[in-house]
Amino acid sequence: MTRRTAVHATLACLVASLSVSHAKANPIADFYSGRTVTIVVSTSTGGGYDTMARAIARHIGAHVPGNPTFIVRNMPGAGGITATNYLYAAAARDGSVMGLIQSDPPLEPLFGTKEAQFDPTKFNWLGTPSVETAMVLVWHTVPVHTVDDLRKRATQMGASGANSTPAFFGRLLNATLGTKMKIIPGYPGQNDAFLAMERGELDGYPSVFYSALSSTRPTWLAEKKARAIVQYGPQKLKALGDVPFVPDLVSNPQDKLLLQVAFTPLALGRPLLMPPGVPADRVAAMRTALMETFADPQFQADAKKIGLEVNAPRGGEDLLKVIEQAYQAPPSIIARLRKLNNP
Repeated sequence: MTRRTAVHATLACLVASLSVSHAKANPIADFYSGRTVTIVVSTSTGGGYDTMARAIARHIGAHVPGNPTFIVRNMPGAGGITATNYLYAAAARDGSVMGLIQSDPPLEPLFGTKEAQFDPTKFNWLGTPSVETAMVLVWHTVPVHTVDDLRKRATQMGASGANSTPAFFGRLLNATLGTKMKIIPGYPGQNDAFLAMERGELDGYPSVFYSALSSTRPTWLAEKKARAIVQYGPQKLKALGDVPFVPDLVSNPQDKLLLQVAFTPLALGRPLLMPPGVPADRVAAMRTALMETFADPQFQADAKKIGLEVNAPRGGEDLLKVIEQAYQAPPSIIARLRKLNNP
């Protein structure tokens, strides 16, 4: 063998070795190349969760090795429990299925909801584009300006049903702040309650997400058509200025812990997850892709255009910690939550 031939042979072996190493180093790309990934959404089409899922589907493929196609499948039912049960027990566990669920289902087993047949600590949590800050909102003609006013005056607050999320938060604030909000069920959606406020039929609403108000009634606060009395959630929102923050108003340690656990859904925002049992490297790749998507200027521009909040992205590890903390709450706290949830 000539020296030149030997050099060529060595280079050929090196190239082949590098090619094999490259292939071995990209199992994620090998799996996702040419594949379709389904995002199961726990709501019907057209709402905020569905809109967010479709925005993510348009952009996340560019951040996943192999550049798979993403599609959205709606699976509404039982306040998100139907889809969450499916993702836990029936969805493919190979990384080809993920979910975007409402923030309430992860706490349903803690509340003792029998229909919730899943363990939220076993999901592979991916992340959320935002956290939610809620507020008690009253119409401008109602003579309520402070928390003390809410304590002194009985107010008529709308909700969809006695066991709905707004009703739960109304009872929670009554129990921890001493307010006198009377929950009036029968308003199918928040918009129906808002119209009732304009008619003078209701004084207000006990749980309005700032993100929802910004997209549906963006001028209400600025034009002082409605006022926020208190705000609550995992963190205080600067956009609400000096509106009091509920955790700052509570001194009893048991009440503080109760609020922390009760606010778990707000801390989860609009959570995305993968079923249990998905290979760890595919979970890690999807977590990275999701956070890169949230930071993608094109995605952010798309989200802003359609009125979606991407105000505080959190990773999957953070979401799991929030859920685990809730499930480690003392039995006395869990008992109080269950009582508030099922009066």
